[in-house]
Amino acid sequence: MAAMTKLERQERDFIKEMALHLAENDIIENDLYKQYDVKRGLRNANGTGVLVGLTRVGTVHGYYVNEQGEKVPREGKLYYRGYSIEDLVKNCIRENRFGFEETTYLLLFGELPTKKQLEQFKTLLGAKRELPMGFARDMILTAPSKDIMNKLSRSILAMYSYDPKPDDTSVENVLRQSINLIGYFPAFIAYGYQAKATFFDNKSLHLHYPIPELGTAENILRMIRPTGEFTDMEAKILDLTLMIHAEHGGGNNSSFTTHLISSSGTDTYAAISAAVGSLKGPKHGGANIKVINMIRDLKAHVKDITNYKEVEKYLIKVLKGQANDGSGLIYGLGHAIYTLSDPRAVVLKDMAEKLAAHEDKMDEFRLFKFIEEEGPRIIAKYKGVDSVMMPANVDLYSGFVYSALDISPDIATPLFATARLSGWCAHRVEEIITGKKLMRPAYESVQPKLEYVPLEERK
Repeated sequence: MAAMTKLERQERDFIKEMALHLAENDIIENDLYKQYDVKRGLRNANGTGVLVGLTRVGTVHGYYVNEQGEKVPREGKLYYRGYSIEDLVKNCIRENRFGFEETTYLLLFGELPTKKQLEQFKTLLGAKRELPMGFARDMILTAPSKDIMNKLSRSILAMYSYDPKPDDTSVENVLRQSINLIGYFPAFIAYGYQAKATFFDNKSLHLHYPIPELGTAENILRMIRPTGEFTDMEAKILDLTLMIHAEHGGGNNSSFTTHLISSSGTDTYAAISAAVGSLKGPKHGGANIKVINMIRDLKAHVKDITNYKEVEKYLIKVLKGQANDGSGLIYGLGHAIYTLSDPRAVVLKDMAEKLAAHEDKMDEFRLFKFIEEEGPRIIAKYKGVDSVMMPANVDLYSGFVYSALDISPDIATPLFATARLSGWCAHRVEEIITGKKLMRPAYESVQPKLEYVPLEERK
């Protein structure tokens, strides 16, 4: 590493000093939040979310509130436009077909498509699989990013320059833009990944053109793999993960971001890019990477993953902050809404087991199952919390699926974004149609008033 210049050292020392200064002066005491009845994190005192809007797009149920204002656990339920996610998935499995495009149609247009409508919609998406001429070279490969989510945001923003009507916020135009982005997303993440793998990981560059006749899941697998090969089962289980990640109500951070940004009247590309930025956060969409990294660390420290006594010892070390990232958290357990079960995890678990059997990874699947079944008990014992409230969340089994499909952790959150784009676009259209009011929450100032001091008199 080259020696720092005098100016660089001055910059480093100045920023370090000011960071320490801010850490001391920007603190706001907890009592003030209580005094002003601030809903920190937009959450009520009982942990429920502050009601800030209405939606028809998605519904999440993980508890109910009794007459005393207490949260009472219940089995989790997730609905897309009124349809249970379990029903949507089970029917696609029963009919042995892909379902993400149908799910996207449902979220965008509010109703299940007929066979003819679904084929027309797939044709529209297929026509948007290949990026505009020169886009991959100029916008993705020329300036690769270490984090594909940042590259994804940049790619979305860059599409503004390729749009003849980028600022038109009519419903018709926003739907056109939404369909375009949904079609382009597999190429965005695949080429972003290939650029990252080549420039930062010293891997060979493999660029495959998307095929219009293939669905989202098929095109993703085709474009991220060196050979472009995949099996029908692999594509269908990835399609399933896209289905169950497509929507999660208007209150999750990234969907709320979409509503918030859209309320200002800005363009589609700015709104969706902001949602991607929200999803990138480790407290939101980035949580799936945490699961993958935890399992990697577990395997590095537990020689035999079928020795569950050793696995339990490892998990105890995790809770004590002595293993993995020192956070004291077993990733993949617990959720802000779901209390007894996460319906997405329930659905994905069944397909994950079939994939494990097909890929000869049953030992690893049983490891995840052990974490799901015994993790809450271990947490309750060593953290003193209610084990009933720590169900497996969707990140646990999606982490297994991505590992079994040999999908790089670099792509885990971008895949989440690919799925959630359908919900974001639906929420954006809903905000344009029914919101019609700039979101403008309030912040109470607790900064005392000060008298101005002339420059010469400051110490």
